[in-house]
Amino acid sequence: MNYLYLHGFASGPQSQKAQYLCDRIQSLGFSLQIPDLNQDDFLHLTLSRQIQQVHQILDTATPWTIIGSSFGGLTAAWVAQRQPAVQQLILLAPAFGFLNHWLPILGEAQRQQWQEQGTLAVYHHSAQQALPLSYRFFEDLSTYRDDELQRPVPTLILHGTQDTTIPITASEKYAVQRSGTRLIPLETDHAMTDALEQIWTEMKPLIKDDNHLSGNG
Repeated sequence: MNYLYLHGFASGPQSQKAQYLCDRIQSLGFSLQIPDLNQDDFLHLTLSRQIQQVHQILDTATPWTIIGSSFGGLTAAWVAQRQPAVQQLILLAPAFGFLNHWLPILGEAQRQQWQEQGTLAVYHHSAQQALPLSYRFFEDLSTYRDDELQRPVPTLILHGTQDTTIPITASEKYAVQRSGTRLIPLETDHAMTDALEQIWTEMKPLIKDDNHLSGNG
């Protein structure tokens, strides 16, 4: 089994979660690939570009487990939908219904301004500064529907009950509609940085024993 970690929106490979899990997985004798989904070009970031980037990384002759955080979790789900080599998903606060949750925060006036001006300033946690994001991000993401994610992939979802960015209800809705998906709620927020040990406790058997998941919920 090969292991891949996909970081979240406006984040990067050096995030606390990414590096913590990389260290833990390496301690078991496995390696974890953590690609930079920004590609030094956050301006032109889209879900489609991330999916394409991950497809280019995968060696389809071997099985993969993808660990995805937030928008990286959404990306992982779409890659698994299209790539049979992905045999297991571990999703951390996956960004299902991303636009439904983000747009109310953004506001219609700011969305229209984004469309008119072509870019939106977004704070990038890895760069530690606001960076422009093309309106193409919104247009591209609008073409994806979560209900089209129907390939049966064994999936573990860990989601914080205090998450105000992507409410846990998004993962609850996803999990209840798909067999082989197990949701574990954690007492944490969207960043999940105060729950890293809990996350690892739930993940470790799947990495160490190379198991697949089973069950509903």
